[in-house]
Amino acid sequence: MAMFVHLTSAANAPRIRRSGIRAVSHGQGNARGVYCFPVLPSYTLTHQWLRELARFGTRGGLVAVHVRLDDAQPVLVGRYGDRARGVQVTVPAAEAVRRIAALEDPRGWEVFVPRAVRPYEVHRVRGAPQVAGWRYLPDAHGVRPCTCFGCRVRGGYGARRLRERLPHPLDGPPPPTRVLLARVAAAGEPGDPAVLREALHWFAMRRRGPLAQLGRLAAHPDPGVREELVWAVAGWSTPGVTDLLDGLADDPHPDVREAVESVRTP
Repeated sequence: MAMFVHLTSAANAPRIRRSGIRAVSHGQGNARGVYCFPVLPSYTLTHQWLRELARFGTRGGLVAVHVRLDDAQPVLVGRYGDRARGVQVTVPAAEAVRRIAALEDPRGWEVFVPRAVRPYEVHRVRGAPQVAGWRYLPDAHGVRPCTCFGCRVRGGYGARRLRERLPHPLDGPPPPTRVLLARVAAAGEPGDPAVLREALHWFAMRRRGPLAQLGRLAAHPDPGVREELVWAVAGWSTPGVTDLLDGLADDPHPDVREAVESVRTP
């Protein structure tokens, strides 16, 4: 029997003891299953995913669920990044343990069981220290963090200070509203399209905005400005956004109309 460890919120422990680990769909296309990792001689490597999983929030901390699987149980095995490329391979559970144990550096590897784990396969559930393992990716410590929109974790510990210390040239943090409005005013009338598009790019990162000052751009002669205006205000909770988008939905330029349709599509 192959032994694996599955990390989950402590709040799930009573249910797991009673009915096993349910299969979830997460990152493997339409497949539903359970992520786990082989129990290795190294405690740190066995529990390497602790700190990374803790970044996404837990209920009562994390616990380690030890699972015994039949050696012939088919599982997917590979590095985390292999998941998106579809190059993780299907092997028996015993072979997955052998492959990972033979690696010089198994950090970032994972095993996916394509089904739920039954109650009788749960060997034990115990507490786990919340300080083992890596965050973001192996060897991330000492590497300049990326603050682009795709890499940053909104609401994460120290996220705002990190973005202020290492601003991304495209993804912010955005300049203050008064600075952006000054740039819009300095662009002239009707306004330099490049300057206006850049200012609207930064406005799109805000939850609310000065719709009264920017609404006039819906009549700007450059369709690129009008399209950027759609993307800028789409996520605002400011009153009047719906009426502005209603007007732009009938814009003479197809790119503007398609932008409105895109932001309104669920």
